[in-house]
Amino acid sequence: MKKLLNISSRLTVIVGIGLIVGGIWGIYFTYQSIARENIVTPLDASISGRPVRGPFTLMAQSDIIRHHTLTVTGNKTFAEMPRQIAKLDEKGQPVLDAEGKSVMVDNTARDIWITATTLTTALNLGILTYALSGLVILFGLTLILIGIISGVLIRRVNFPS
Repeated sequence: MKKLLNISSRLTVIVGIGLIVGGIWGIYFTYQSIARENIVTPLDASISGRPVRGPFTLMAQSDIIRHHTLTVTGNKTFAEMPRQIAKLDEKGQPVLDAEGKSVMVDNTARDIWITATTLTTALNLGILTYALSGLVILFGLTLILIGIISGVLIRRVNFPS
């Protein structure tokens, strides 16, 4: 029994070390993937003029993209805008077809939201990756601590043979 508990405490430490290595790799991979894009936050972002690398600059960049998109679309989100709008002439008047109905065209403001959503989703996934990697490292440290404590307790307790 003592031998089995000793082996399990050592395996717990080994798994904890593996989790820490995996978490550190996740942070490194995320950092490198973001850094190669050479993104710098705009001057009106909450963290301005900084290279986007970590979770806080990722969040600042994501927030400012949303802010700019809302500004361009008149504070309307993708779902709040119609799919098609009336085509306007150079005077801003609706163009009419032969039947006197407005000629409808695709609402290009919705395309802006598609791009913005893609960018903010990628940035937010980077934030989640940092958070998950940190959690994995914390879990690994916890397992190492549990393995060490159980190993010490196993050595101090007399088990029947």
